[in-house]
Amino acid sequence: MIAAGNLEELEERSLDMAYDADIEDDEQTQLYEHFRVVADKKQDPLRIDKFLLTRLHDTSRNRIQKAADAGFIHVNERPVKSNYKVRPCDVITIMLDRPHYDNTIEAQDIPLDIVYEDSDLMVINKPAGMVVHPGCGNYDGTLVNAIAWHLKDVPDYDPNDPEVGLVHRIDKDTSGLLVAAKTPTAKTKLSLQFFNKTTHRSYNALVWGNFEEDEGRIEGNIGRDPKDRLRMDVFPPDSGIGKSAVTHYRVLERFGYVTLVECILETGRTHQIRAHMKHIGHPLFSDERYGGNEILRGNRTGSYRQFIQNCFELCPRQALHALTLGFVHPTTGKEMNFTSELPDDMQQLLEKWRRYMQSAGI
Repeated sequence: MIAAGNLEELEERSLDMAYDADIEDDEQTQLYEHFRVVADKKQDPLRIDKFLLTRLHDTSRNRIQKAADAGFIHVNERPVKSNYKVRPCDVITIMLDRPHYDNTIEAQDIPLDIVYEDSDLMVINKPAGMVVHPGCGNYDGTLVNAIAWHLKDVPDYDPNDPEVGLVHRIDKDTSGLLVAAKTPTAKTKLSLQFFNKTTHRSYNALVWGNFEEDEGRIEGNIGRDPKDRLRMDVFPPDSGIGKSAVTHYRVLERFGYVTLVECILETGRTHQIRAHMKHIGHPLFSDERYGGNEILRGNRTGSYRQFIQNCFELCPRQALHALTLGFVHPTTGKEMNFTSELPDDMQQLLEKWRRYMQSAGI
């Protein structure tokens, strides 16, 4: 039997790799084996959801049924539904669309923009385009590989120990601040602050459209879009779908057809700002996955279309930057607050919009 954790972990790992790598689906999806068990020769007929419930750790029957509905559970190399009756010598496998890979983190000499560092933690300014964790299509060259190299001479730091390392994530094409813990105690205390929502995080985002109000609050559960597994969607808070999420926003600068906003997170869900902003009709500028890489506001003249195309080329990723990060130091108890400058691509993008506003007299 090949066991790599519970069913939820297997599915989450597959999808998290896709989120970090930000890769697209193929029309014909190749499947990879993550779990295998062979039924006993004297096995009595038993529904496969009940059969797997006793063999997968910390997994619910409902989760197994959903996996079967998604085509992840195979018997003798064929997908089956959850009411399939297991028979003697059946070969049962869980097949996912991401390969099972060796996730050992190797140290790699990759430059880091370190904003702050002491014996307990380090705060890093991640560039856009850098994947945080190894995943499908990005097995190395990630932020954790770079951290492993930077701390390679620290005897107590093991990059493969989940009790140390990055405390939270940001998307591959989002730039900005992250905190990593060097000790288990530091990570536990920092993680607790994120869990209790006592950290402070603000982002700057350029979004499509103009806001009637100067500030607002978005509340809606974040869950995977049922039509696109690499995208998140927003569901009503009482729907029971996804996880609760709250984003506060404040207008910083208006450009007629786009707006620079500050977003402050109460929660930290996958793609939270990107999904919340799309939900209220203001997708992030140049955000391909959420439809922000098309002209959503403004006239359709040739000159304007060319201007927007030039903007997309200048900043070919979602215009989102993790600007500030604040937390209590896990050892000293001191309030720590950090700010990073907007990266060049976003600064140039904003300047281009300012010049356009002046020339167009908007």
